Amino acid sequence: MENLDRTDRKILQLLQQDCRITIKELAEKLHLSNTPVYERVKKLERCGIIKNYVAVLDPEKIDRSMVVFISISLTKHTRDVVEKFEREVLALPEVMEFYITSGNFDAMLKIMVKDMNAFQYFIQEKLSTFECLTRFNSTFVISSSEKIGYDL
Repeated sequence: MENLDRTDRKILQLLQQDCRITIKELAEKLHLSNTPVYERVKKLERCGIIKNYVAVLDPEKIDRSMVVFISISLTKHTRDVVEKFEREVLALPEVMEFYITSGNFDAMLKIMVKDMNAFQYFIQEKLSTFECLTRFNSTFVISSSEKIGYDL
């Protein structure tokens, strides 16, 4: 991790809570003037610690309340096959996350769909069309707790 001082950490903590907070509001909370706070935020963006600003949506309200983790075995483990699979599977709107894993499976997907019918459609019409898959295993999330942001 970059050399972050207490002020940088506090800026990151506040931005994780509300990325729409203004520089003026940040400065007030940090008891600093606007210019140094602005410069620190820009430095954190330039060095890549702040990657993006996003709105966190409520999955229930956009028909994505069913979460499924799918562990996948691939036919080949070459860079070309894995990168092509990753690129194509991430293009599917149901796929939220992609991981290369070790152990019994080669990769894991986190998908979010409306219901079991949408899951069945995803498996039969989308995931099953990838020729590089040998097998997969689905784990359905019953309940979850979420932590947004990182403790710094």
